Amino acid sequence: MLPALIRRFHEAKEAGLKEVTCWGDGSPLREFLYVDDLANLCVFLMNNYSGNETVNAGTGKELTIKALTELVAKVVGYEGEILWDTTRPNGTPRKLLDVSKATALGWTYKTELEDGIRFAYEDFLNTPMRAER
Repeated sequence: MLPALIRRFHEAKEAGLKEVTCWGDGSPLREFLYVDDLANLCVFLMNNYSGNETVNAGTGKELTIKALTELVAKVVGYEGEILWDTTRPNGTPRKLLDVSKATALGWTYKTELEDGIRFAYEDFLNTPMRAER
C-alpha cells in the first residue's frame, strides 16, 4: 500500500493534479514497520530468543488509512485534495499485531512512521530503475 501511495502522490504532484482519489472511506486501521526495524528484530531474535512460539514483528501502533494517506501526501509534498471513492471496498477493518512478546524480550522499533515514509520516498526519488506502469 505504501509504495502505491508514494508513487500516486509523487506523480500527482509532478503533474500538478488538483485531486487524488483513493478507494474506500479511509477508516480501516493499519500498522506499519520500517524494514530496517524488521531486520533489527530478526537479528535481535537470533541472538536473544530460542523459544518455539511466534514473535510478531510490529510497532503495536495503528492508524487509519485516511491518516496514512494524508501523511504520505505531506511527506511527498502533494498539496491537492484527497477524495474518497466509497463505492470501492475498504478491505479488512483492522490489522494490528500483538507485539508483547518482542517487547517483553526487550526489543522495540526505532523508526517512527513519518520518518520511514520519508526514507522510502527518498529511496523512490534516488532509485533510477522504477517499475513503469
